[in-house]
Amino acid sequence: MSLDADFLRQRNVAVLGGGSGIGRAVAEEAAAAGALVFVLGRSLAVSGPWQALRADVTDIASLSAAFAEIGRIDHLVLTAGARVGSPRLEEATRADFEQTFGVKLFGNLLAVQQARPYLAADASVTFTSGLLSRKYGAGGLLKSTVNAALEAAAKNLAKELAPRRVNVVSPGVVDTELWGPAGAEKRQAAMARIAADLPLGRVGRPQDLAQAYLFAMGNAFLTGAVLDVDGGGLL
Repeated sequence: MSLDADFLRQRNVAVLGGGSGIGRAVAEEAAAAGALVFVLGRSLAVSGPWQALRADVTDIASLSAAFAEIGRIDHLVLTAGARVGSPRLEEATRADFEQTFGVKLFGNLLAVQQARPYLAADASVTFTSGLLSRKYGAGGLLKSTVNAALEAAAKNLAKELAPRRVNVVSPGVVDTELWGPAGAEKRQAAMARIAADLPLGRVGRPQDLAQAYLFAMGNAFLTGAVLDVDGGGLL
């Protein structure tokens, strides 16, 4: 597969967690490139140029049913994650740990397990981690450890699932609804504060990240890689 304008045309692209934020941007860009897009999530109320299928990464039966309905999967994108805060160790509860790892690590791995019978011989799988996998600080324990574990899992799967390709996109701070409602003063203030410390002087946009996922799908010699798209946040 060459990385050209038509590499996604009539290819089946499944985006788990594609109802909002980065996942939605990936679904939109893939559809614009001619892909047959399937957005998987807990809600079917996700309108767009795709087919919405109900699936929950904590429910194996729902994952299995959704992938069976799609059939052949040429590209699988996983953006599902738990909405947790940034508690320090003394503040974190068992529920915090279980939710964080249950969704972002175990849930995404179970999704790949259930998708495995439907992955094309030249399929790609792209996980989503985050810059905290390699940037440490007080309050980053949950997100750092789960993202680092996901990156390690992806590298293992790049060998186990070969010749299918497995990669990771690692976003920095991206201006999405995870930071609050659009236009909210608190969200705008947070984005401005973070942008001031980045070399590029701005935070990411979902479309910035979507380009990285499409690159991971289309580059036939890329596997086991972590693509840092963080505006220099790791520097």
